[in-house]
Amino acid sequence: MDSAPASAIQAIAERVRARVREEGVDLGDDHGLAQRYVREEVGRWSERALGGSVPLLRDEHAAAVAVLARLVGFGPLQPLLDDAGVEEIWINAPDRVFVARDGVAERVPLSLSEEEVRELVERMLRPSGRRVDLSAPFVDASLPDGSRLHVAIPDITRSHFAVNIRKFRGGMRDLEQLVRLGSLPAQAAGFLHLAVRAGLNVIVSGSTGAGKTTLIGALLGSARPGERVVTVEETFELSLDVADWVALQCRQPSLEGTGEVTLRRLVKEALRMRPDRLVVGEVREAESLDLLIALNSGLPGMCSIHANGAREALVKLTTLPLLAGRNIDAGFVVPAVASTVDLVVHAELDRTGRRRVVEILAPTGRLDPAGVVEAIMLFALDGDELRATGAVPPRLAKFQRAGLDPVPLLGPTEPVAELEGVLP
Repeated sequence: MDSAPASAIQAIAERVRARVREEGVDLGDDHGLAQRYVREEVGRWSERALGGSVPLLRDEHAAAVAVLARLVGFGPLQPLLDDAGVEEIWINAPDRVFVARDGVAERVPLSLSEEEVRELVERMLRPSGRRVDLSAPFVDASLPDGSRLHVAIPDITRSHFAVNIRKFRGGMRDLEQLVRLGSLPAQAAGFLHLAVRAGLNVIVSGSTGAGKTTLIGALLGSARPGERVVTVEETFELSLDVADWVALQCRQPSLEGTGEVTLRRLVKEALRMRPDRLVVGEVREAESLDLLIALNSGLPGMCSIHANGAREALVKLTTLPLLAGRNIDAGFVVPAVASTVDLVVHAELDRTGRRRVVEILAPTGRLDPAGVVEAIMLFALDGDELRATGAVPPRLAKFQRAGLDPVPLLGPTEPVAELEGVLP
């Protein structure tokens, strides 16, 4: 789009804003009214353009969409947010905007101004009530559609606002959908379905963008009907198909430094809400201790953690609780992890953008002579396929109490494409 249409869109948007101020209406609460105002002002502009007093609009519909995005959407970013093929958007500088499609990054031909980026950030933060300024140069927030926003500003960044938007992608509500996508073989999905039904404590590990949140959501689709699930996250990301579900998120401190709600606090509060299953979106620090204590009390749970592999995730989970204070030592934490964690499911994002599960690991409940959590691999890559190793989980008590038998799903077998016939 050349400069004349761009200036026309800005001018039309200003005319709509002037009309809004004059008539005292709120377009944010009435999308239909916003569309009507925009259509009317675009029509008036086109009439003036016929007389040669203003630039001609090549496409009135496209112009109306662009104006509407400036008024009640997110301006030049709105087409990217509306594009179902775009998974993530990030801005390194006003003239350096990137997106990820199917896990692969690409630069888009979009150039903004510094002021446009600031205005977009302010608009995106407004619904959450969160802020970013010199006293709080980072912010995490959720957009109205559930997408996650992260912003960092100078002088933490070198020169420009750094903006990341991880779009919310609904629809991954159960393991069968991951099987159809090719992210998980049916045999492994069948085993994980039984593991969740039996109330096993599951850790989902992987790198950034590997699909950990999506995998947790799909796993929770196997929860027993009627389970009360309480989720705690830094910002809302999980979307569950669960009837009895309470979602909690952290809160930043106010300008006076009060009112902060941490992830540790949320874990403790969640335990007072009669959960049948506790889910922590991601553990990074001392909140892992509170989760570990909760799971050690017999409450089924789930969380995600950044790690390079399933065994590395176990090692990291034995280290993070030590951040809770000097009175916490490895002599308590390592045996607690060994006895509490039942499964580690590791996902990866490869260079082609493919997301898939590549390991399923089961701790034995014991420590090896070096004091490391002992674990056996139940599923591992065989060439390019995730296959059962033939090993059986060393602890089957939870399966047995639930009346479930996972052993038939753990024998080496040829890959199957559908869950039908795999689940008992």
